[in-house]
Amino acid sequence: MLKLFALKKTIIGFFIILGIASGFLLFNLKFSFDFSQFFPEGDEDLEFYQDFIKDFGTDDNFLLVAVEREGSVFKTDFLNEFHQITIDSKDFPYVTENQSITTLFYPLKSAVGYTRIPIINRKDSTKFAKNWKKIQEDDLFINSLIDENATSLVLALQTEDSIDYKQSTELLSAVRNRLERAGFKKYHLLGRAFFYEALIDMQKRELIVTTIASSLLIFLILFLVYRRIVIIALSLASIFLALLIFMGILSLLGIELTVLAAFYPILLLIVGTSDVIHIMDDYLGKIGNGIEKEKAMQLTLKHVGISTLLTSVTTAIGFASLLTSKSTSVSGFGLNSAIGVLTAFVTVVFFTCALLMIIDKKYLLPKKRNSNRWTSRLLSINSFTKKFPRPILLGSLIFGVFCVLGMNKINTNYQIKNSFPVNSTIANDFEFFQQNYAGFRPLEVAVITEGTHRITDFHVAQEIEKVVQKMKSFPEIRNVQSVNTFYKGFHKANNLNQSAYFVLPETEAEFQKYNKEVKKLARRQFGKFVNAKETKSRITSKVLDVGLDSITRVYTDLNGFFTTRTDSTKVRFKLTGTGILLDKNSFYVRESLINGLLMGALLVALIMALLFRNLKLLLISLLPNILPLLFAAGLLGFLGIPLEATISVVFAIVFGIAVDDTIHFLGRYKVSRDNGHDQEKALEITFSETGRALVITTLSLFFGFMVLLFSIHAPSMTIGLLVSVTLLAALVLDLLLLPVLIRKLL
Repeated sequence: MLKLFALKKTIIGFFIILGIASGFLLFNLKFSFDFSQFFPEGDEDLEFYQDFIKDFGTDDNFLLVAVEREGSVFKTDFLNEFHQITIDSKDFPYVTENQSITTLFYPLKSAVGYTRIPIINRKDSTKFAKNWKKIQEDDLFINSLIDENATSLVLALQTEDSIDYKQSTELLSAVRNRLERAGFKKYHLLGRAFFYEALIDMQKRELIVTTIASSLLIFLILFLVYRRIVIIALSLASIFLALLIFMGILSLLGIELTVLAAFYPILLLIVGTSDVIHIMDDYLGKIGNGIEKEKAMQLTLKHVGISTLLTSVTTAIGFASLLTSKSTSVSGFGLNSAIGVLTAFVTVVFFTCALLMIIDKKYLLPKKRNSNRWTSRLLSINSFTKKFPRPILLGSLIFGVFCVLGMNKINTNYQIKNSFPVNSTIANDFEFFQQNYAGFRPLEVAVITEGTHRITDFHVAQEIEKVVQKMKSFPEIRNVQSVNTFYKGFHKANNLNQSAYFVLPETEAEFQKYNKEVKKLARRQFGKFVNAKETKSRITSKVLDVGLDSITRVYTDLNGFFTTRTDSTKVRFKLTGTGILLDKNSFYVRESLINGLLMGALLVALIMALLFRNLKLLLISLLPNILPLLFAAGLLGFLGIPLEATISVVFAIVFGIAVDDTIHFLGRYKVSRDNGHDQEKALEITFSETGRALVITTLSLFFGFMVLLFSIHAPSMTIGLLVSVTLLAALVLDLLLLPVLIRKLL
């Protein structure tokens, strides 16, 4: 390593060039948000859905525009302007279809064929009361195109599948401009394009805010610890260079930044700070004792360099444990974070160490000798552990039991609205549609015929109707539509448009007559519900965002109904859609989390076994790192925070970082023992020489993750709080429990 440092100027120049190149690459960074990022990869339901949408398209390719009017929407000027916007929306970019209640008609069978009756007679205000009464009787458009109080109308736009961020902003710009020209100020949006725009804007804001806040925090910590401008400047340069290079790597690899990207600045800055402080603290201590720079660096790399390498590797392993997640967003975050941690280590070891060896030590050392307050207080903690081992062990046991009790209270009752920025436009609009319409969450039922049966068979239609009526019996499910809607509509049209006749015809003969008329007069709309071979169909609906646990009970009830109350020899029914996949991913969170952490723990145990070559030390090292994980789980349970894909990263962060202090503590203890010191002397040396760095780095981590409390993203705030308090608990366990275990077991 020292041979490399003979080329210290070359190393510094190389990293500076690398940083400049990374700076240019930042302009190519891409942001994305797509609910498909949270779909469970490799799941059979995902494979079914991907095949299903080949016939019917995705179920989230819509944008709903609700316009409110105080009092009532039944005003001529308002209805005419809203109708004109509906007509104009055909020309909005990426819109394939549009619909509003002002453009729809009731079909009515007359002597000369079918005629159309407008649902709302816009040009005749004397019929408004009659129109509204009819709408209420039919209950076809309530909570879908008009709310139950008639104070708002909805323009439903169908968009091209999978439009991206740029396309979303183009569409939304066109919508907003048209609404402003009409003088409509009070409107609400809901749909994929709106989510895309709002959540990516949130990601950009979070990335900037967390970077600035973390930077200010690191500056403050370094100033309070070292009070030397040269050291602060050197440390910040190394840390920011690591972050810059990491972001450049992501850009070069074309990796898109997801909603979890806001954690990258915090992780890189805080983890980088931890590496810098451990190396800086040891190096400054040695040159302060009169050791020459080259010899001091050699001893620093020997004493803490290997430990720092191991902590970086174990932290990377902690994040890599997320690769077991079936969510591409979470697994991608784990892989990227692992790369970032290793990038920070390489930058700190080479760039920082090279700079330290160039700078004259008079610019690094404080003008006044540090007081012995740190050492005396740390040694008093050591004395406390020696004096009260039993209370510490008992307290740790009680703490563990407390954590397990909380862990048993963990729930998965996650709601989509928790993903939105707090008190934002998108959160308010989402709540508006929750309260007044059918919400956002799509729920589809795939209908697949068996044998020679077809969707257009009368007995198959009867089976479909059973499911439709069952779905309508759930208050959480709204706006249920199926192919039967067409047959019921024509049946109603043939009976003077009376609402009581909006049912399936009683005879097969009538049904087949309507079937022919549907295919003749409504072929395009019919094709949205039935495939060309008439072997597949869909039942569409929306489900209110009432929480995963509540929705799961609905799913279970429906699946039981499919099994016991429908004729599977004729037709099969299967729940599908983006909502189902998002919900199913939540069920995988706990399983993948446990598997990933067990795998990570095994790898870390293997590394520690190679480092310590002592089975007892290995066992000692694991216990203080299991308890923080249980603590994080216990907090989730006691605080009633639902466990979902985003929150699951807490455990990877805690596992990856908490073990760092243990490795530094035991690593220094082992070096002291190898140098011939007895157990008590080795513990004193460990506390006095490593304890300060442990406390400083943990406090840096604590306040660093507390920065997330300024986030507008609720899950990020939760993660910041959980990680901060859990890492603080991990430090306490290392300083109190580790010495007791060493004395008891070694």
